[in-house]
Amino acid sequence: MRVSREKVMENRRTILDAAGRLFRERGFEAVTVADVMQAAGLTHGGFYGYFESKDELIAETLAEALTRTTTGPLSDLSAYASEYLSRAHRDDLGRGCPTAALAAETIRQAGGARTELTKGLRQQIERFSRVAVGEDSVQKRQTAIGSWAAMVGAMILARASDDPKLSNEVLDQTRAWLEAKAKDHKQPKSGNGMAKARRLAKN
Repeated sequence: MRVSREKVMENRRTILDAAGRLFRERGFEAVTVADVMQAAGLTHGGFYGYFESKDELIAETLAEALTRTTTGPLSDLSAYASEYLSRAHRDDLGRGCPTAALAAETIRQAGGARTELTKGLRQQIERFSRVAVGEDSVQKRQTAIGSWAAMVGAMILARASDDPKLSNEVLDQTRAWLEAKAKDHKQPKSGNGMAKARRLAKN
């Protein structure tokens, strides 16, 4: 029986959703094509009607997951960090950040996967740069890169620890550090104010 174009697209989306969840939970190597198709509620034999290979599936899954998490409006970086560095996010691998879950594994994947991760990294830096604190675009980009690196690194370390207390501490202290950095940027520099006052007095 011939499947409509709409059904093909629906099935492809279902496969990508299932793959995204399984890859984040178990990693690329531990998940087979059969696992993905079973989770999607489709037959194993039908996989190659949607993707040429598992490598293509990995790349497409990364592209889909990263687009969802690195695009869209963002108004406050501190609020984003607070939600990202939460226990709920740490404990929900299957629906959490694909960068934190899969970046290390992507290093060993074919070029397509690394290309998609690189694209996602650029998108997130640009997204953060639009709302990051800083006196100019260079400082804003620096803040964006540092903040994203701190968030992802903290999430990886928190998940890696088998000590719940230490895991929580990594999340809490990273969040507090980012908040402190943001406040430091927002506060006027007393030295700059005094220098400005002296210049005005001379005039």
